Amino acid sequence: MSAINCYHCGTACDQTITIEDKSFCCDGCKLVYQLLDQNGMCQYYDLTQMPGMTAKGSFTAEKYNYLDSQAIQEQLVQVLGEDQAKVVFYLPQIHCVSCIWLLEHLNKINSGIIHSQTNFEKKEIKIVYRPSQISLKQLVQLLAFVGYEPMIHLGGNDLMTKKKVNRKQLFKIGIAGFCFSNIMMLSFPEYLSVETSELGILRPFFIYLNLFLSLPVLFYSAKDFFISAYTGLRQKWLNIDAPIALAIAVTFSRSVYEILTQTGAGYLDSMSGIVFFMLIGRWFQDKSYDSFSFDRDYTSFFPLAVTELVDGVEQNRLLATVQKNAILLIRTDEMIPADAQLLSSGGLVDYSFVTGEHAPIEVAEGSMIYAGGIQKGRSIKVRVVKPVGQSYITELWNNPSLQNEKNQAQSFVHPWSQYFTIVLFFIAFASALYWWWTDPSKILTAITSVLIVACPCSLLLTVTFTYGNVLRWLGKSKLYCKNATVLESIENIDTIVFDKTGTLTNHQHTHLEFIGDTMNVKEQLAIKSITNESLHPLSQLITNYFSKIEEVVKVESIQNFVGKGTRAVVDGEEYLIGSIAFLQLQGVDVSTDIKGSSVAIAINGSFRGVFSVNHIYREGLTQLFNQLKSQDYEMYLLSGDRDTEYFSLQQMLGEDITMHFEQSPEDKLNFIQQLQFQGKNVMMIGDGLNDAGALKKANVGIAVTDQSHLFTPASDAIIEGAMVPKLAQLIQYVKKGKLVIILLFILSILYNLVGMYFATRAVLSPMVAAILMPISSISIVSLSALFTYFFARGVASKS
Repeated sequence: MSAINCYHCGTACDQTITIEDKSFCCDGCKLVYQLLDQNGMCQYYDLTQMPGMTAKGSFTAEKYNYLDSQAIQEQLVQVLGEDQAKVVFYLPQIHCVSCIWLLEHLNKINSGIIHSQTNFEKKEIKIVYRPSQISLKQLVQLLAFVGYEPMIHLGGNDLMTKKKVNRKQLFKIGIAGFCFSNIMMLSFPEYLSVETSELGILRPFFIYLNLFLSLPVLFYSAKDFFISAYTGLRQKWLNIDAPIALAIAVTFSRSVYEILTQTGAGYLDSMSGIVFFMLIGRWFQDKSYDSFSFDRDYTSFFPLAVTELVDGVEQNRLLATVQKNAILLIRTDEMIPADAQLLSSGGLVDYSFVTGEHAPIEVAEGSMIYAGGIQKGRSIKVRVVKPVGQSYITELWNNPSLQNEKNQAQSFVHPWSQYFTIVLFFIAFASALYWWWTDPSKILTAITSVLIVACPCSLLLTVTFTYGNVLRWLGKSKLYCKNATVLESIENIDTIVFDKTGTLTNHQHTHLEFIGDTMNVKEQLAIKSITNESLHPLSQLITNYFSKIEEVVKVESIQNFVGKGTRAVVDGEEYLIGSIAFLQLQGVDVSTDIKGSSVAIAINGSFRGVFSVNHIYREGLTQLFNQLKSQDYEMYLLSGDRDTEYFSLQQMLGEDITMHFEQSPEDKLNFIQQLQFQGKNVMMIGDGLNDAGALKKANVGIAVTDQSHLFTPASDAIIEGAMVPKLAQLIQYVKKGKLVIILLFILSILYNLVGMYFATRAVLSPMVAAILMPISSISIVSLSALFTYFFARGVASKS
């Protein structure tokens, strides 16, 4: 029998829900199709086959009641004018052209929506609407109904909020570029004329116009270089901006002197060019990593508001105002916002946000449940024991040992700039001594020429453009680094610590295997019918395991034992489904050596077998660890799981990998600290909030996610899960970046030597300076792009 897929979302389904010749997996998908059909929007299905998101159990209108709160609307909505408002939402479900088409035609479904525009790269939508016709709550309900539920969190929509455009920086670049190009153009007649007298009255006009154009470059565009240099000198530190500021000041001063004394045209084109290229380099580096949030904390993923029960009546409350002993209603798939006591049955909590473990835990009435868990079962009531500000998750995040600043180590460029400055002053002083002895009239010319031509702009351009290109190529390889300083930290790493679940494993794929006696069709049908009654993910896995069986039968009786298993009767036969310990307590003789996550089956007191739940490890891990060993990295594996997979991991990763299991968040943090006390430079790679402490404490923390816009704890870098096996090549590429900087620095030194030849002889003309400066800058930018591209291609070919 050929498999039938839902016409809307593509999920495997039967033919019990049909419209004409179209099959649907659930009523939710059918209703979405009907809504689009009624509004003449079925082109949605023509652009991409089965483009929708499954609507089964994902839409609960009441969960958005908090959006009626004026305080919450003020945080989310921007009022544009009379009866017109704008809101921007992050929609992680956007994945194809059909999604974009549907979301940009929402006005056909509701006339209250004026305009909607999507940003596919950032997975966000900007909607302009009329509040008098459609409220914010109704707008979110509409998006959720069609399968695009927005993510709205306590910490604000930082997942989709772009960094503010630094307009001042752009203005400075624009002004410097405008003035540089015009000064260069106005200087050509001076450079190309045989005799300056040929220019007549135009010569002084051009020269003073150049001086006028240089003023905004000096006092506005170059301002930050002088401020940085002054700040460094006050702290008795000679940073790389100091010699740049000195070169700008000397170039301008020398130019003004020549213009006022009518002895030359000056070097204003070189001065403005220095500033322009420096600003371009720094802007380019900033743009390489400005679209990711690396400093997220737990509040960024908590709900903005919750439902509080006051005398049995539901009331919406801002999470920040919830007090101890408040009674909260937590619906299916909602996050538990505070440490609380469960007041009702049905607690089935997924703590993967905190622990990284994706198997939900059944919680008995009266037990404690903790902030950060996701309720996977039916709606429950809880009593707040500790508000979010005092919860366990907050204590974990605010650990005092995590408050230190990392990646603050001195860049290798700064010592180079100091040596450069010292040598520069030595050469200038030596030139002065020589001309004082030979021809004192040329002392000032020689000193200023040396300071002009030996500007360290080539060194700074080398660093900014090379690291900017490296960041860009790493981003294309799905490794997003916070800034260039992280690249230098990666170069110094000698120890790598891996988390297991979600890092080495792919939690989106779980393999279920039945080990035991073969069951007949009747028994398989009964087991599917029993597990179909449960929302527990393991039960759903078993239900899907029997997906080829299209029907279900009536379950005569069913009894659930929280955290243990289920006893049910189907067609007069008793079925026990649960843990091995549960079956043994029921008197079943269980004979199996299966360890780890599993579900045992017994029929009429007879053990029939076990469903073994196996993690799917990412492909290429063995090769990854072999490559890292060959690069002499010391490696460790930390996991919150039990050691049931120790031997299989040892076989996969190698016997020389040290592994620690049943590690709490504090254990992971302490382990990183111990390595650092031993003088190790540690890289930590993890995914869950339980890894957050270790990620922040490590010299380099890399958060793993299978979707870069979904939750990642605060980190120095974010890597998409599929690229974890390529980590060794990516680290090597980062190291190649430093090699490129060294090569280009040598090239810039050669340029400086050529310039020094003319400068120390006191014969440096404005034309020579004008030629050397742009050639040096342009060649360095071009070679930086070429080398980083070449090495990136080498990494790609190896992977």
